[in-house]
Amino acid sequence: MAGDLNVVTLVGRLTRDSEIRYSQRGEAVVRFSVAVNRRKRNADGAWEDEANFFNCVYFGKSAEGINQYLSKGRQVAINGELRQNRYEVEGQSRSTIEIFVNNLQLIGGSQNSQGGRGDYSEQPRQNSYQRNTQNDSRTQVRPQQQARPQMPTEDPLAGVDFSNGPENYGDDPIPF
Repeated sequence: MAGDLNVVTLVGRLTRDSEIRYSQRGEAVVRFSVAVNRRKRNADGAWEDEANFFNCVYFGKSAEGINQYLSKGRQVAINGELRQNRYEVEGQSRSTIEIFVNNLQLIGGSQNSQGGRGDYSEQPRQNSYQRNTQNDSRTQVRPQQQARPQMPTEDPLAGVDFSNGPENYGDDPIPF
């Protein structure tokens, strides 16, 4: 039907490091899980957070490029669509629902980082890929994560005089 709509937008934290694999055509397939908190009232009438967990799949060059930054605790914003996978196990029909990611944005640092307003000083996970020459597929080898440097606490604009404002051009002609 042309009037149907399947759009999902989530902001949450990764529950584990992402896993990358490659399809037979060589396309990157990145899988990860996101936890999203939902506020609800308990039996006593008090508000509490309830975590919901969603499995996500991201394909292509964008997924391959961002994979190194998708580590446990990292906050992300995701736009995508729901897909249902149906299969049978020992004669029993089963299904799972996954979010197929169309767009992913990194938000701030990981939950465990020391940074504050978006810890962009984090180093990406070091990933290396080895080619298996027998079937020409790639497998991923992840070395141990190294300690991440802390974001500097100094204000880079300290000591700059903003009292004249940006509109003070002096006698110079305006360049437009």
